[in-house]
Amino acid sequence: MKIKAMYRVALMVAMVALLAISMPVYASKMDDRIESSAKKSYVFKTYLKGDDIKIQSKDGVVTLTGSVSEESHRSLAQETVAGLPGVKTVDNRLEVKGERPAENSDAWLMMKVKTTLLFHRSVSASKTEVDVKDGIVTLRGEAASQAQKELTTEYAKDVDGVKDVKNEMVVSMPSKKTETVGDKIDDASITALVKLTLLNHRSTSALNTSVTTKNGVVTLGGKAKNASEKDLATKLANDVNGVKSVKNRMTIE
Repeated sequence: MKIKAMYRVALMVAMVALLAISMPVYASKMDDRIESSAKKSYVFKTYLKGDDIKIQSKDGVVTLTGSVSEESHRSLAQETVAGLPGVKTVDNRLEVKGERPAENSDAWLMMKVKTTLLFHRSVSASKTEVDVKDGIVTLRGEAASQAQKELTTEYAKDVDGVKDVKNEMVVSMPSKKTETVGDKIDDASITALVKLTLLNHRSTSALNTSVTTKNGVVTLGGKAKNASEKDLATKLANDVNGVKSVKNRMTIE
């Protein structure tokens, strides 16, 4: 009996020692995977490629250091990393280069409108010029259809601080090229884009909304004041780059 007891104790000691060795190795691999996934994400490769961002993960706690060109990039980097598997928390130490435009200033509004248009697939941010004077936004450039032109106006008007929108865009023939990039966007990037989209739109900025994404399918949770707010959140999320469909499980207060 004593021999069996000693054997069991020895076995337990060996198992504990094995776990002690394997756990740091597992944690290290997980941290490497987090850092690699962030760098390969759609957001980092598309919207943040010009920024100097360093990513360091230790036991799932990620620290972001370096600099970005604007405030929205700082938030976008944090939300993307926070959505990666294995991430516990994000310590965002990113600095914004240059002077930050004052809140609700014309420069601030122009940046917000451009960012809002950038995340939506039904409008063309690359073909839309944005000017702002005294809170009034003027849109110029090309739209693929009258519907796209009207939607661009709608999105710009719904940015907090915008007083009015003058749309001088010209409707031109749409390009034959079909965009399929949405199917390649990773879930963490989609979650970050949806979160910032809902935050940038005046009609949904105050909503207490949770966002999760699995295989391009977005699930919205939280609370809405009425059915209209809930429906709008679905509409805006559905039009974000990469989103395949939206399940809106928000409850109405």
